[in-house]
Amino acid sequence: MFNAIVIDKNDDAQQVSLQQLDEARLPEGDVTIDVAFSTLNYKDGLAITGRSPVVRKFPMVPGIDLAGTVRKSSHAEWKAGDAVVLNGWGVGETHWGGLAQVARLNGDWLVPLSSAFTPRQAMAIGTAGYTAALCVDALVAAGVSPDQGEVLVTGATGGVGSVAVALLKKLGFSVAGSTGKASEAGYLKQLGADTVIDRAELSAPGRAMARERWAGVVDSVGSHTLVNACAATRYGGAVAACGLAQGADFPATVMPFILRGVRLLGVDSVMAPRARRMAAWQRLANDLDPALLDTIATDIALGDAIATAADLLDGKVRGRVVVDVNR
Repeated sequence: MFNAIVIDKNDDAQQVSLQQLDEARLPEGDVTIDVAFSTLNYKDGLAITGRSPVVRKFPMVPGIDLAGTVRKSSHAEWKAGDAVVLNGWGVGETHWGGLAQVARLNGDWLVPLSSAFTPRQAMAIGTAGYTAALCVDALVAAGVSPDQGEVLVTGATGGVGSVAVALLKKLGFSVAGSTGKASEAGYLKQLGADTVIDRAELSAPGRAMARERWAGVVDSVGSHTLVNACAATRYGGAVAACGLAQGADFPATVMPFILRGVRLLGVDSVMAPRARRMAAWQRLANDLDPALLDTIATDIALGDAIATAADLLDGKVRGRVVVDVNR
């Protein structure tokens, strides 16, 4: 038997509860993992609250991330005792996920836990931090460099934003963090932000073109914020887009792209190929100070995940939430 958060649906009404389940109910997979830690991401918040139809099968154990130890494996790459991390691959949506003490998964979805991090630290990073690393990789690959000017990070106090600020600062960039929480300016400067701007400067409808300011952008917000970020990106700059906290719409014009050669780089973390995942985790191991994770992350017990999910979507949570599934 093991403890898990379970989402079920009856007559179109969703129920979420902490349950004790028999391991015989675990889904198919060639690797069984004793989970040490999971996380709460924006997508987990949507799944648990039911505010968006994230879950595709019921009943579902949510949790798109986990870190733990292989208990049993018939997969060629993994053996009992291996420390592993999972991010994405539809886990928590179509396949039981990490907000549980035990998981059974496809071994192709796993990556080794870097020796640079403990399991808790890996989950303080989680999909949000791994996505931030993918975004930074995309900007660097596009030729964005510190000598070209400021880089903007939107939603900077969120999970993606917090890690992106820290990574970019380590690489030598001048970083501007956008947030709606003026009280968190000190937090962002502790992570490495050089300037902090009010998200209201970006969140309202703006002009097709604005004064050139950003050499690059990491955006997890979407909608008008992404439009305004693109409009103020310098000639030849790049914008890495990975989220939709403000909305999935993109009410823009082509002007920044055809007049300034701005590049809009879509960043997907869910189905990213293994090589890209490994590179992102290597960047995190090289460029993220593990000591900052204590600043970025808050720890909760498994039973607290349901209430915290609503707080996350309501903007009441700063940084990352680590879930200790064994307490």
